[in-house]
Amino acid sequence: MAPSRRFRCAAKDSPPYLHDGRLLTLDDTVEFFNLVLELKLTQQEEGDLIAFLRAL
Repeated sequence: MAPSRRFRCAAKDSPPYLHDGRLLTLDDTVEFFNLVLELKLTQQEEGDLIAFLRAL
């Protein structure tokens, strides 16, 4: 059975983020995971990731 479109929700439309709501924006969320997971993303890469998530 194909997924229903009415149950699809883009990440950009569902703040706050994390189980306790401590991250209020996608920018905060990307920065948080970049620091915690030591992804070493550049500012450009963070910006590109945020732009991609907003486009979903």
